[in-house]
Amino acid sequence: MSMLTPPGMGGKYRITGDVYPRMRRPHRRRRIVLASAAAVVVLGAAGWGTLQLVDVFSGGDDTRKTTAGKQADCKPAPAPSATPAAKPPKPAQVTVNVYNATPRKGLAKATADELKKRGFAIGKIGNAPAAYDKKVTGAGLLLGAPAATKGSFAVLGTQLAGATTKVDARTTADVDLIIGTAFKALSPKATADAALVALNKPKPAPTRC
Repeated sequence: MSMLTPPGMGGKYRITGDVYPRMRRPHRRRRIVLASAAAVVVLGAAGWGTLQLVDVFSGGDDTRKTTAGKQADCKPAPAPSATPAAKPPKPAQVTVNVYNATPRKGLAKATADELKKRGFAIGKIGNAPAAYDKKVTGAGLLLGAPAATKGSFAVLGTQLAGATTKVDARTTADVDLIIGTAFKALSPKATADAALVALNKPKPAPTRC
């Protein structure tokens, strides 16, 4: 082996010119790459931890705080400038004509007496006109002018569950209660009174954020 042959080469390389083989360690570059990757991971973890601490001490996500603030600021929408809906009439302001369309006798008189006790004004009492006699199959039919749909039907309807409504050509404010074959009795007074209270209770204004 020549004296110019590097130690450990075993004579594999022979120096014949002025260019010498490089004697770098083969694993040094890999170690540098691994060390750089580890440093990036450590810095990323440290940055994430810092953001978490900032979020804790700043009181949480600004988006959540903003949303919660908006919900807290929600208020009922102001009432529209248009004329508010008129309240339904009181029972004393509704004149009821009670007609019996069933074969049972005395039903119109008994029903009219009960409605009078409940505060309604009573008009005519008798048998139903031929157009409706024995032809009302439900509990009852409320018949009146188109204006009755704005209040009178609803008020009288609280006294008889299942009653249907129909308008005719009359111009007066009175309302007919035509008792049908399925009629058993007026709604219990407590139930009717609760329905009247609910009817007169104003609806809450919708919220607007």
